[in-house]
Amino acid sequence: ATGTIITASSHHWLMAWVGLEMNTLAIIPMISKQHHPRATEAATKYFLTQAAASATILFSSTTNAWQTGTWDIMNMTNPTANMLLTMAIAMKLGLAPMHFWLPEVLQGSTIETALIITTWQKLAPMALIFMTSNTLPTTALLTMAMISTLLGGWAGLNQTQTRKIMAYSSIAHLGWMAAITTIMPNILTLNLVLYLTMTTSMFYMLILLNSKNIKDMATSSSTSPTTTTLAMLTLLSLGGLPPLTGFMPKWLIIEELTTQNFTTTATILALSALLSLFFYLRLSYSSTITLAPNTTTTKHKWRFKPTINTTLLTTTLPMSLLMLPITPMIC
Repeated sequence: ATGTIITASSHHWLMAWVGLEMNTLAIIPMISKQHHPRATEAATKYFLTQAAASATILFSSTTNAWQTGTWDIMNMTNPTANMLLTMAIAMKLGLAPMHFWLPEVLQGSTIETALIITTWQKLAPMALIFMTSNTLPTTALLTMAMISTLLGGWAGLNQTQTRKIMAYSSIAHLGWMAAITTIMPNILTLNLVLYLTMTTSMFYMLILLNSKNIKDMATSSSTSPTTTTLAMLTLLSLGGLPPLTGFMPKWLIIEELTTQNFTTTATILALSALLSLFFYLRLSYSSTITLAPNTTTTKHKWRFKPTINTTLLTTTLPMSLLMLPITPMIC
């Protein structure tokens, strides 16, 4: 939390880098706390990727300072430095084509740690994007946005592990955010807030249902039918299906891209959303198919049901499902 706050509130590139490094070093023990080879591998991959991205950010800011004589974050005017910064932030966030670490790290972590990586760890890089949105290269961001949304949809189709599905979901959503970064930063902020809300709700329900793969989702309705139904609705909201909340940012982004004559990008984003919606629907179908009359009679899984604080879930769940009617107020 301290690292994120330092990065988001700094005006000097060196302090922003310090905050990012604190963020990285703080989460390494959380990833590797299982004392398992998969967790150690995930922690190593995360550390190497984030350290390389932080070093690239420091290199880009040094290049800009060499040319302009200032370390101010808001004054990134050197084109080379801007391109390096874009690549580094894409690596930190997990935007394609620098996305390869994200599914593997989430799969090697616990669901609770995966929740932190896909939500809180996005805040500091997103703060840097928001502060430098006026100078970032639009063409590079739109290209990465199209690649991310397409890859997030295609690669998620053949996944059975819920953490990997959420990882590719994160890649696709980050693609939507990258597409609108330099055009309308206000919509970027709205999309980020709604993404954090929906992802938090979904991960909390995965923790409640103790579901690590699709097979677990298929048997979860016997232990908690209500939570399973809400999980299905949250998945559909993540997919952007109206009249749920997730449709709102996609609608606004496509509208703005079309207004700015980026029709090709808007078309590709809209079509790639169908790919993501397909595996969300498949996961929803597998979780609700046993709600039929031929459902199993068992009331307990072989694992103990986890006990977590559901306050955050009860706060984020209504926002994940019921915020679409406020769209005219935002427009």
